[in-house]
Amino acid sequence: MAAQSGTVERILDTAEVLFAEKGFAETSLRAITSKAGVNLAAVNYHFGSKEALIQAIFERFLAPFCAELGASMAQLAADGETPDLERLLRMMSRTALGAHGSSPERLALFFRLSGLAYTQAQGHLRRFIREQYGDVFNRFLTLLAKAVPDVPPLELFWRVHFGLGATVFAMSSMDSLRALCKSDFDTELSAADVTQRLLPFIVGGIRA
Repeated sequence: MAAQSGTVERILDTAEVLFAEKGFAETSLRAITSKAGVNLAAVNYHFGSKEALIQAIFERFLAPFCAELGASMAQLAADGETPDLERLLRMMSRTALGAHGSSPERLALFFRLSGLAYTQAQGHLRRFIREQYGDVFNRFLTLLAKAVPDVPPLELFWRVHFGLGATVFAMSSMDSLRALCKSDFDTELSAADVTQRLLPFIVGGIRA
C-alpha cells in the first residue's frame, strides 16, 4: 500500500512540474512516466487517463484549500458576521498560504497551472472544479457580492476575473518578482509579503 501511495505521489509530483513547464497538451504521458521512473501501466492503473491525472493534480491543491475556506465561511455565518471586502480577500489569501504556505514553490506552481487552465482548452477541468468545489466558490462569491452591493453583477464578474489574472501572474511569477525586488531595491520579500502588497491592489480594483 505504501509503495502504491509513493508511486501516485511521484507521478503527481512529476506531472505537475512538467505540465507547468510545457503545458497540458504538449506534455505526454510517456514523458511523465519516463521522468517519474514508472511505466505507462502505472498511470493508467492509478488515474485511467491524462484528463483524470490533471484533475488529480488540481484536487491535491484544491481539496485542503476549499475545506479550510468552507470552514472559515461557516464560522463567519455562525458568528452572524458580514465581513467587508478586504477581510474576505484576506481570509482567502490566508487560506491559500496556509494550505501550501510551507512550500512557496508549490503555491507558485499551482497558480502557474491555474493560468494554463484558463489559456488552454481544458473544459473537463472546469467541469471537474465546478462539480467538486463549485459550492464553496459560489458561497464565497455570494459573500463578495454582499460586500460590494453597489457593483453590478456583470461588472463584478469582470473585476473579479481581472483580479484573478493579477493574482495568477503575481503568484506564479513569485521567484522572479522577489529577485527583481532584491536586485532593484535590495529588499527581501516572502510569499506572504507579496500577497500583502497584492491585496490592496485587488481590493481597489473591485471597489473602483
